[in-house]
Amino acid sequence: MSERAQREGAPVSAADTPRCIVFAHGNGFPAGTYARLFEAWRGAGYEVLAPRRFGHDPRYPVGDGWARLRDELAGFVERHAQAPVFLVGHSLGGLLCLKTASRRPQLARGVVVLDSPIVAGWRAQAVRLAKATGLMPRLSPGRISRRRRCEWDTREAVRQHFSAKAVFAQWDERVLADYVQAGFEEREGRVRLAFEPEVETRIYDTLPHDLARTLRRHPVQCPVGFIAGTRSEEMRQGGVDVARRLAGARFRWTEGTHLYPMESPERTAALVLELLADMP
Repeated sequence: MSERAQREGAPVSAADTPRCIVFAHGNGFPAGTYARLFEAWRGAGYEVLAPRRFGHDPRYPVGDGWARLRDELAGFVERHAQAPVFLVGHSLGGLLCLKTASRRPQLARGVVVLDSPIVAGWRAQAVRLAKATGLMPRLSPGRISRRRRCEWDTREAVRQHFSAKAVFAQWDERVLADYVQAGFEEREGRVRLAFEPEVETRIYDTLPHDLARTLRRHPVQCPVGFIAGTRSEEMRQGGVDVARRLAGARFRWTEGTHLYPMESPERTAALVLELLADMP
């Protein structure tokens, strides 16, 4: 593995295994947040690679539909892995995995999507209209991220801040500790978010509204698995019809919210391994 891959948060595993997972993170959560998943997959014999954070490389700016973010993931696979690989992604990352497998089929051996809503039908038209009329910033989660606090005195202050929030209180404590380490940087004596809120907001506001149509025109040729959270508001809003069609018998429900990988990392890792074991 290259030195650059290691710098970008790609954990090293046994060199004698040909099985490789490239993981794509959710919006706002750098790859290191998912370290518990990586540990479990490495323990099962997989090499695990992961781009640290999407949207921050000026070569791959955030734009409508995330085409350049897709290119960022594809480029990472080409530079750091021996394709084809298993693409696994959460939320933003799951959609990027599908987009990559659709347009660059030679890179993907299989795809597992973790709670990534694929809007279609009237929902897709509503997103398209919201973008066209300038309403998207008022309707998307970007309305929250653009006001997000981004600076603290210490990492302990960061931990206390997030552990007091209802959403983060549901997380596994080890995952919260990983987020405090991976999701923040020390700059000029202060601790700041590593994932810039401006980038997070642009990603939310440019959600692909035509992905279902793209997947019909350019079907994913490898096996697809999908794991949806039983209490995921995102899946309720986005719908599960396309996901069910894509995954077929590899569609699974798991207890949890949209952030179930952070709430139950061992169970999530085990479900992903179960789906991968069913892929040739």
